[in-house]
Amino acid sequence: MLLIKNVNLYSPENSGVNDVLIAGNRITDIAGNIEISGNISLEVLHAKGLTMVPGFIDAHMHIAGAGGEGGPQTRTPELQIRQLVEGGITTVIGCLGTDGYTRNIESVLMKVKAIRSYGLSAWMYTGAYQVPVPTLTGDIGKDLALFEEVIGVGEVAISDHRSSVPNLHELIRIAASARVGGMLGGKAGIVNIHMGDAKKPFKPILDAVENSELKYTQFYPTHCNRNEHIFRDAKEYGKKGYIDLTTSSYAYFPDFEIKPSKALRELLQAGVPIEHITMTSDGNGSLPHFDEKGNLVQLEMGQSSSILSELRDCVLKEKIPLETALKTITSSPAGILKLRKKGHLAKDMDADFLLLDEKMNIVYMMARGKFFMEKGKQVVHGNYE
Repeated sequence: MLLIKNVNLYSPENSGVNDVLIAGNRITDIAGNIEISGNISLEVLHAKGLTMVPGFIDAHMHIAGAGGEGGPQTRTPELQIRQLVEGGITTVIGCLGTDGYTRNIESVLMKVKAIRSYGLSAWMYTGAYQVPVPTLTGDIGKDLALFEEVIGVGEVAISDHRSSVPNLHELIRIAASARVGGMLGGKAGIVNIHMGDAKKPFKPILDAVENSELKYTQFYPTHCNRNEHIFRDAKEYGKKGYIDLTTSSYAYFPDFEIKPSKALRELLQAGVPIEHITMTSDGNGSLPHFDEKGNLVQLEMGQSSSILSELRDCVLKEKIPLETALKTITSSPAGILKLRKKGHLAKDMDADFLLLDEKMNIVYMMARGKFFMEKGKQVVHGNYE
């Protein structure tokens, strides 16, 4: 058992100074003062001056590698455990991207299993940019119903020159299959959508909802801060559906990307509910830039640590309350993806948390009751790191 004393608790709501008791991989009690008596093996961590927050959920990472837009030499590597620890990420959702031809869903599934074997939490989307989407069983619904690790479909590309340009009925069929498979498997059954640079980028989703019984919340569009016109449309779309901001890209493309911390402030000012907004890193994904003729002129790789740096900027530069900014990487993705034991610090929830210092540096990180960082140093490492 572990007793954390006198910590500033954000659950993600600001809950004041509390003690937190952890047994195994669960939180068993939170109170102003917890006293343990009897012959019990107990470790006490005095955390006065530290801030306890839920472990971060990164709902869009290319855990098995991605890329290739510039040829075979531009394929990005697999995610390493150290990248998750550096970013404070205790839960990750893996996906394929542009390359659904030479990469496969099986490799993502095995990477999910590998991440779980270290004690972190991981799930995945079936599919890729391409339609028909590649799957494990040959059927979207079966993947979701039969594989515990599969919680949705994605990232399916629309409004992008790399998309296979799914028509209205194909997009409806994908979302409907995901919904039924999700129902059968007890999953979110959501469709993660790669949003490209085209004008009116949300139109395929709007048309799918208008011409079916599907809801906006069946879709989870990402890269919604990639340029001015998609972000302008996101301010309205986000009132009805979900909006995901990519944290990695801005640093590489500041001339046309909207900085995520600034984007969050503007979305909130526009009246978009915080429960509809998430931030994800696009970690290990390739971040290409093409000129007007379609030539690749720049290629970078997403960094998982960008979530933490943007959280800092949300609070310190944009003056967004910590409890609000935190929700984009904790309770909001947990709610959207139906990760029932994630995203909150409360009794019976998974013991996934970070202890931060006054500069929002990670001092301790625990995932499912296991420390991955102690006193600012990583204590669990992946093989070959």
